[in-house]
Amino acid sequence: MKIAIIGAGWAGMAAAVEATQAGHHAIVFEASSAIGGRARAVNGRLADGTPVTLDNGQHILIGAYTETLRLMHLVGVQAEVALLQRPMTLLFPDGLGLRFPAWPTPLDALAGIVAARGWSVADKWSLLRLATGWKLSGFRCDPATSVAALCQGLRPRVLAELIEPLCVSALNTPAGRASAQVFLRVMRDALFGVQGGSRLLLPRVDLSALFPQAAARWLTQRGGQIRLGTRVDSVFQQGSQWRVQEEVFDAVIFATSASASVRILENTEQVAPDSVANKIQQWVRITRALQFEAIATVYAWGSGVSLPYPMLTLRSNAATVTPSATPAPAQFVFDRGQLGGPQGLLAFVVSASTGERETLQAQVLTQAKQQLGLTLQAVQTIVEKRATFACTPGLLRPAQQIATGLVVCGDYVDGPYPATLEGAVRSAMAAVKAAIHSWPLPGQVRENTV
Repeated sequence: MKIAIIGAGWAGMAAAVEATQAGHHAIVFEASSAIGGRARAVNGRLADGTPVTLDNGQHILIGAYTETLRLMHLVGVQAEVALLQRPMTLLFPDGLGLRFPAWPTPLDALAGIVAARGWSVADKWSLLRLATGWKLSGFRCDPATSVAALCQGLRPRVLAELIEPLCVSALNTPAGRASAQVFLRVMRDALFGVQGGSRLLLPRVDLSALFPQAAARWLTQRGGQIRLGTRVDSVFQQGSQWRVQEEVFDAVIFATSASASVRILENTEQVAPDSVANKIQQWVRITRALQFEAIATVYAWGSGVSLPYPMLTLRSNAATVTPSATPAPAQFVFDRGQLGGPQGLLAFVVSASTGERETLQAQVLTQAKQQLGLTLQAVQTIVEKRATFACTPGLLRPAQQIATGLVVCGDYVDGPYPATLEGAVRSAMAAVKAAIHSWPLPGQVRENTV
């Protein structure tokens, strides 16, 4: 098959690698001059003018990201070099919190809960009782349930120091309006799934080098193509095939953001036959109904600054701040000096962020002073306004396949995972399978209906 892939983010590059590995020819169209999408490297400067490579958002992986790790290995990325591996650790600056030992799954989680510092016996028992109930129910619940409702009965400290940070980091949606079913799927895979699923994998290289650039080299070495600076505005049906940029393909995989895919497909609908146009209209309607959350990463620097661990959990009141409280929006801080970057550079992550960039940056610097005892200089604050979809209970997500040979992938497309790198990669794999499955055998006639 000759497959067009629109978008060179993590989903697009994963789709290109998967299609090529299956023996097909992939051509990637990317409107910008860089690959990586919402998880890529950006150029910045420290306060003294020294150039530094940042990311457009601080990301982490976990051991349960099996397909992402598989594709990284396939394209030649050495995970043991590119990723700093640590047992699950959610420690606060005062040393309290949760740290798993390097034990087999799920004994690591059990031991970590029992040994949690600062938690009472009642705190630990409430979590163990609840987690046992999750496992007995097969990690399933009513789709309309929120994470906050799922965790009723948990002690307040466990809710504030474990559930809320995990929920907002995994789903980028506060617990009060986050989908319990999606949260349970993440918990199942991380705590009770593959061995080492809960391990933290912290990037030591920038996000472009972590996968997209290696995937691009791997792809071009095998005859694939990446056409940067090539904007696709619509695709056209041509018999049982599709025309993109005056070139004919057996299938088209949309791997752009939700808004970009909507734009291209709305233009495509205008020239598509009714059987396809109706499917596009339905897909666009569902996609337009999605709501999105922002993620902010505040980079700050201090001379000689170093954290006791590469990552610390912060006490955030982003979801519950009152008029009398000092805003503390960041949930996590990363020591980039321990992750391959310059010493003294920290990255503060504000999931589900709100407010103006300058205000948010000032609040985070104040939070660093209060919780870390550090006086820092702002380096750069990056806000991805549509970083992820709001992962709410009972959410209807757009389908993977629109018409025969017309497929969509991305972390927002229907699937079991929230908007994560693993969600994007798994969606890409499923999209390639759908495209290949729709390809007719010799002598068959393909119809553009689903």
